[in-house]
Amino acid sequence: MSAVHLIRHGAIAELKLDNPAKLNAFTVEMLQQLDAHCDELDRDNVIQAVVISAAKAKAFCTGADILEWGDLDPWQFARQWVRTGHRIFDRLARLSKPTICALHAHTFGGGLEFAAAADLRVMTPRATLALPEASVGIVPGWSGTQRLIRLLGEPMVKEMALFGRRISADRALACGFACEISETPRDTALQIADSLSAKSPRAIEVAKYMIHAAVAEDRNAMIETLGSGMISQSADRSEGVTAFRDKRTPTFPGK
Repeated sequence: MSAVHLIRHGAIAELKLDNPAKLNAFTVEMLQQLDAHCDELDRDNVIQAVVISAAKAKAFCTGADILEWGDLDPWQFARQWVRTGHRIFDRLARLSKPTICALHAHTFGGGLEFAAAADLRVMTPRATLALPEASVGIVPGWSGTQRLIRLLGEPMVKEMALFGRRISADRALACGFACEISETPRDTALQIADSLSAKSPRAIEVAKYMIHAAVAEDRNAMIETLGSGMISQSADRSEGVTAFRDKRTPTFPGK
């Protein structure tokens, strides 16, 4: 049974975590479902924006289900759990569509790292952010000490990861991690997504690539993606492909 749903609302897609009995904590199956949904969304030319939400519970997401990784040996934990989750969250961050995450409640550990992979975040006033991994003898493994440094800054990440302090929605808004505080974050996120309907999908996609290149979010791939998009529209590219098919030497027009 799926615990990460892909729901379509016209040109808006919604990725919804649905494991409320475990406070929407990630399992291996949920990570695999998220990965598959991201692949599907990148191929979908109808979808213009993605809203990320979670089933109602006391937390938006408490991170990783400890029963999924607690008995893994060190190498399995590092290679199969940490690297897999890191890769899939990176996959979400690099989605070609803009993403807005609606945090309806507390967001801890891997849940915070998951939210950090979105482009924008809307929080309820009562939500808090935390990195409680040290309380169970581990460290953040899905970009908590990497991507979060860029978004929250070193001192705030140290507050959470070293001292176990929670960050309020107001502080998250003040530092730019949250773009808005709302009593109904999912509705607000859907409204933000809907505002893209009058804008160019290709311009938005290219702007996202350019911004990601600037902040080193998969910089190499972003630069080559932009360059490839430019050259693919040239007459030289058309001539090169045609000449290859015709088994002749190309004559490039330089256009």
